[in-house]
Formats: sequence, structure tokens, C-alpha cells
Amino acid sequence: MVIFMKVPTMAEMMAEGRQPEVLFWVGCAGSFDDRAKKITKAFVKLLNKANVEFAVLGTEESCTGDPAKRAGNEFLFQMQAVTNIEVLNGYEVKKIVTACPHCFNTLKNEYPSLGGDYKVMHHTQFLKSLLEEGRLAIEGGKFKGKRVTYHDPCYLGRANGVYEAPRELIRKLDVELVEMRKCKKAGLCCGAGGAQMFKEPEKGNKDVNIERTEQALETRPDIVAAGCPFCNTMMTDGVKNKEKEAEIAVMDVAELIANAEEL
Repeated sequence: MVIFMKVPTMAEMMAEGRQPEVLFWVGCAGSFDDRAKKITKAFVKLLNKANVEFAVLGTEESCTGDPAKRAGNEFLFQMQAVTNIEVLNGYEVKKIVTACPHCFNTLKNEYPSLGGDYKVMHHTQFLKSLLEEGRLAIEGGKFKGKRVTYHDPCYLGRANGVYEAPRELIRKLDVELVEMRKCKKAGLCCGAGGAQMFKEPEKGNKDVNIERTEQALETRPDIVAAGCPFCNTMMTDGVKNKEKEAEIAVMDVAELIANAEEL
């Protein structure tokens, strides 16, 4: 059975004279990476379940410019950013939610100085607000009693101080949340930040994602929870490297909630 998801674009909404409650910024990973598309779909299911009026930019969305900026190409970053800001301001966008901490950080902290001032939320923050408003209910479901460890994405945690929203959502699933020895402010990078995702690692004793995966495995988890598509990829690769993919799942927080609800 094919289930069609309701995902309106800003252009469609504006044509109908409507303004969405929030713009969902999908991001490059969530749009093009097959694994990350599952995170996008899970989040859309939760938005629809909570009856949130949302829209996406669709083909009008471009890369925020984060990888270009981190790689040192400020000129390209500003070109990409200004193009996006023109589109967003043209639609009078006020509030943005995204499942990518890299997009979150760039839109929130680097767009205002270029004329793009919006209220920007990570999807875990937005889901937490829906929970508090009574628009979304989270049950333990099939993950009840499972051991879950949560990996803090650098651009969500250390860069922006968002630690509790994802953890609160995970706890609502009636799981056993076990912290890694390096977590929150002391959390270790997955190895993909700063545009490192798009290049081969430098020579060293061990890849960063393997080091981080080993820290996750110390907690003896059933599930490694992530809040970033890049972290998801790196931790998945690490689990595969340790040949543990049959027993340990790597899942985004939105996927955990949607799958627990069997949406």
C-alpha cells in the first residue's frame, strides 16, 4: 500500500492566500540522502499527526551554505545565503524548523547579519513544544524498556546549548536512557562537522566516528539515538565497522517517536 504524505510548498500555500505556522527547512541531507529521507518522512508524519500547518520551499530551497563556510569559502556561503534569504523574505517567513543542526546553526546564527532574521528551531525543540501544548502525545510503544544512548550533535549541543529537548523526548518513550561518558558539553564529534563529511579523513590512529561509536557501545545500547543526519551516517558507519548493525539500530529522535507510534 502506498501512503501519500501531505507536504505543501510555500508557493502552493501563498497561491491559496495561506501562511503556514512554520516552514520546514528540509536541508540537503534530508532531501537527497536515502537514509536521511527517512528522517524527513518521520518528521512530516509527526507534523501531520499534530495537525501542524507547515510548508516546505521545495525546489526553491538551496543549501544554507554551511559546508562552504566551514571549508573556508566565505564568498560562496554569502552567495548561497543571500539567495535563500531573498526567497524566505519574499514569502514573509517568520518561523523555521529543521532536522539538521548544521542548517539550524547557520539559519539561526549566521543569516541575521545578512538580512535573514527568523525564529529557528531544531526539530526536537519543536516536537517538545508540541508535546507541551498537548498537540502531540508520545507513548513508549515498541521501544519500551530498551536501552538508548543519545549522541549530542556538535552544532546542536556545544554550539547552541540544546541538550535537554532531545533527551526529554527520548525519556517519554519509556526507555532506559544511558549516557555516554562523553556527553553534553563534553560530547565528542561524530567526525562529520566542519564540512568533513565531504572529504576523506586525514591519516591518524583512528577515525573520529569509530572512537565515538566505541564510546556508544560501552553503554551496551539497543539503540543509538541521533538528532542530525550527518551524525546518523557516521554512527551507522561506526556500528557497521564493529559488525553490530544486526543488534544495534541508529535512529533519529523523530524516527523513534514515529516508529513507536507506528505512524
